[in-house]
Amino acid sequence: MTDLSEAAGQLPELTADELSRYARHLTLPEVGLEGQRKLKAARVLCVGLGGLGSPLALYLAAAGIGTLGLVDFDVVDASNLQRQILHSTKDIGRKKLDSAAEKLAALNPDLRIVKHETLLTSANALDILKDYDIVADGTDNFPTRYLVNDACVLLGKPNVYGSIFRFEGQASVFATRQGPCYRCLYPEPPPPGLVPSCAEGGVLGILPGLVGVIQATETVKLILGKGEPLIGRLLLVDALAMRFRELKLRKNPDCPVCGQNPTVTRLIDYQQFCGIPSQASPKTPQEKALINGVPQLTVQQLKQRIDAGEQVYLLDVREPFEYQIANLGGKLIPLNDVPQRLAEVDRDREVVVHCKSGGRSQAAAEFLKKAGYPRVANLAGGILAWADQIDPTVRKY
Repeated sequence: MTDLSEAAGQLPELTADELSRYARHLTLPEVGLEGQRKLKAARVLCVGLGGLGSPLALYLAAAGIGTLGLVDFDVVDASNLQRQILHSTKDIGRKKLDSAAEKLAALNPDLRIVKHETLLTSANALDILKDYDIVADGTDNFPTRYLVNDACVLLGKPNVYGSIFRFEGQASVFATRQGPCYRCLYPEPPPPGLVPSCAEGGVLGILPGLVGVIQATETVKLILGKGEPLIGRLLLVDALAMRFRELKLRKNPDCPVCGQNPTVTRLIDYQQFCGIPSQASPKTPQEKALINGVPQLTVQQLKQRIDAGEQVYLLDVREPFEYQIANLGGKLIPLNDVPQRLAEVDRDREVVVHCKSGGRSQAAAEFLKKAGYPRVANLAGGILAWADQIDPTVRKY
């Protein structure tokens, strides 16, 4: 395995305070004085300061990483606090970057923090990633995962990967010279709406702690050049059963980015690659109102139709527990049950499908269109948009 400190030149010395702080590391033969100096010389980029990024950044800071880059552009929301342990109640409404930097500096004042307040895109990713030795991906969306992977491959940077959903997680180390990359495992993203986000499907708050600590462990091992990193291995975590399984991964010679004849030689438009509509302005209002052939209805438009007495059939494709928290009074048929319960959906009325934020309802609307329903629309933004823009008494979750 490549020792990341080989090209780092002269390793920095430790101060008397650092010798005291890292005493438990120094007594480990696998770390020792030289290993701790390697950690001090290391530059690690954490992409995302949410569920995974919180324990990841905290443990890297505590371990003595010299430079920690932080990428995030979001603000702290109350719903984050169940799992994003970098942030606290008083931080609600603050930039996650500022909240995180404050906590990390308090934990380790010797840490050099570099803040990147931006959405990582194909236009800026290479410039940001190039200054770091390792990239730790704590993101929760497919466009950024593919972007980070491809940028790491092009730059020759290890990608310490983690992902979480409900009670399950994954971790691996991608984009090393000898190992596979993320695209070797997942050459193409799933169709939009097929895989719900953590916001829609939920996540056990403790799970990102498990996976984020695994990512931090792998990062430290890479810097030290010790142990067996998760290169060529995908670790699967089942928190409900508390089981850890492992899948062997091989470098795909036909991989479009790290294969023998790569076709991806520069960063691409990852929103379009993942099937997410471009943010560019469409040519006509009709185009603007359509996604994959499904009209997008705003919450204001739905309110106007209801107030006008139009007989709209409102179909709620969330789960029963979500319906109990908040609902708009529509027919509840969870997304996975829609194919078996088509007879319950009125074909003679316009069907407006909604969920929490619009992803699952878009998938259901597309299915209904293919099933021959003549008038189907998706409620853009879902019940969250209704609560924000129409009725603030509707409970958000």
